[in-house]
Amino acid sequence: MSDSNATQQPGPVLRVSGLVARQTQPVLALPDAEARRRIADDLGLLDLRKLRLEGRLEPEGRRDWRLVARLGATVVQPCVVTLTPVTTRIEETISRVWREEYAEPEGDEVELPDEVDDEPLGAVIDIGAVMVEALALALPLYPRAEGVGPGDAAVTEPGKAALTDEDVKPFAGLAGLRDKLGGDEDSDS
Repeated sequence: MSDSNATQQPGPVLRVSGLVARQTQPVLALPDAEARRRIADDLGLLDLRKLRLEGRLEPEGRRDWRLVARLGATVVQPCVVTLTPVTTRIEETISRVWREEYAEPEGDEVELPDEVDDEPLGAVIDIGAVMVEALALALPLYPRAEGVGPGDAAVTEPGKAALTDEDVKPFAGLAGLRDKLGGDEDSDS
């Protein structure tokens, strides 16, 4: 989110120094309508009707923390074919671990670590940022209105005829030409 929204977080920002070691902390992020509107704008949604993250932040080891939570949201996106609004309910379980001894990948080529949910432990744990990231990852990539198939895309410059599926089948025209000429493909005379 932008710096202008920094004072209005969509969820709690927990100071690590304020967390009680060996004690599970309940976590709830329930953004108000204005925060949901900002998130919807940031993610390119038509509407974000509901958004909730609820779970627990529990100690793991001596200084690390694990978040286990349930994300629930009702999002409205444009259909990729018709652009009509498509409403989707999202329910996801999310998990993150903040580690004090987090090993940063080195070098130009980086392999994904075994634990992709691990993050370095800093001064704060931003539950709102985790919620927005998890929502962005859970959004349908190609939302479709009910009953809408893949559709035929016909995109071209204004004033020009769009290329169709038949136009890109190179041998379809040759078969038609052969039939028109009445030639027999097996004759050698």
